[in-house]
Amino acid sequence: MASVAEKVVAGDVRAVARLIRDIDDGMPEVREVLKELYPHTGKAYVIGITGAPGVGKSTLVDQIIAHLRKRDKTVGVLAVDPTSPFSGGAILGDRVRMQRHSMDPGVFIRSMATRGHFGGLTQSTRSAIDVLDAMGKDYILVETVGVGQDEVDVVRSAHTTVIVVIPGMGDDIQAIKAGILEVGDIFLINQADREGSDKTLSDLRLMIEMDQKKYDQGGWKPPILKVQAVFDKGVDEFLEAVDRHAAYLAETTGSLNFRGSRDKVRQELGEMIKARLIEEVLIRLTESGEFDRAIDSIVKGKVDPYTACEELVLPVLAR
Repeated sequence: MASVAEKVVAGDVRAVARLIRDIDDGMPEVREVLKELYPHTGKAYVIGITGAPGVGKSTLVDQIIAHLRKRDKTVGVLAVDPTSPFSGGAILGDRVRMQRHSMDPGVFIRSMATRGHFGGLTQSTRSAIDVLDAMGKDYILVETVGVGQDEVDVVRSAHTTVIVVIPGMGDDIQAIKAGILEVGDIFLINQADREGSDKTLSDLRLMIEMDQKKYDQGGWKPPILKVQAVFDKGVDEFLEAVDRHAAYLAETTGSLNFRGSRDKVRQELGEMIKARLIEEVLIRLTESGEFDRAIDSIVKGKVDPYTACEELVLPVLAR
């Protein structure tokens, strides 16, 4: 296990790819490697990018990679894709769009499946961030699908969270659900040449200014920027906003290393415990056959799912 960790720290691309695959597949042996890698983490700057499907997140990430490479920065990308209904793996659409960077040794791109069960999305993505961090990447871009609660959890692992919207989505801000606004550090209006971009900007500004009191007390006020990712317009200005946010974090927290933040560590440890408990309980119930027997009872109308859940979980917790 130690040799795998050593290869990752040395930047071995194959070792990193295999390890992230094993993390994505939920292989229990990866925990020992992650323990070895943990002391090497905390150096990368993580940017979380989310927004409704079709807003151009992948095209934007492609341009961000190009600009960061011009700065001579190394980049890791975790593109959280929808799960294939056939193979169970990621569909890999994002990696297709970023193909021009595939031969660049300073860029590592990995698609991960959402799967959406057992707490897998959040924990596997956090672990993959640690792997790329230990690998030595300067920036890690985490692109997530949609704007659901899972995506909120993932981007909370980022230093800077970017919410991407486009004009003309009907109710322009419908994509920004409760909770999303609170985690957004920068708002981007992509395809800003489309009709309705000014209205989208004013709607966003109105929503942000509802929390004006927090900004008056020194809180970070999210900028709203217009970009045209497909034409590489506005990306430099976006990265300047990221730099300003990084400077703000360094000034207000004293460090960009989340490991020193009690709130961040509390959140990360809580999610890790939750995922581990769910995994262990399900493994026990599945191996004993109790899980399948409960399913049969519910299907036959012998018991309701609430009672079945209690009958399965409470005895396990009491052991």
